[in-house]
Amino acid sequence: MSKSVLTAFRVVAAVEAFTWVGLLVGMFFKRVVVFDEIGVQIFGPLHGAAFVAYCVIALLAWVKLGWSLTTAFWALVAAVPPLGTVVFERWASRTGRIAPTRERVPATA
Repeated sequence: MSKSVLTAFRVVAAVEAFTWVGLLVGMFFKRVVVFDEIGVQIFGPLHGAAFVAYCVIALLAWVKLGWSLTTAFWALVAAVPPLGTVVFERWASRTGRIAPTRERVPATA
């Protein structure tokens, strides 16, 4: 189960970052290029859903993967700046903070 939570966390982190970029591009086009809200209307709700999904899966990962409170805190903070979720995921993977906990093997008598 922990491996599937870790995979879901990584996928949702990437989706959240992608929708952040889409929303930023939509806002640029709305304010600078064409003055049309279509990009914001599409990516706004998508990013909102991805943000909530990321926060939920980060909390689930905290419990299932045995993260420290500090790691969970930074995972949630990473959802605020654009591309922060991908930066957090890469940093936490590189430093070994988001590895699945090892399954306990029963001792043989």
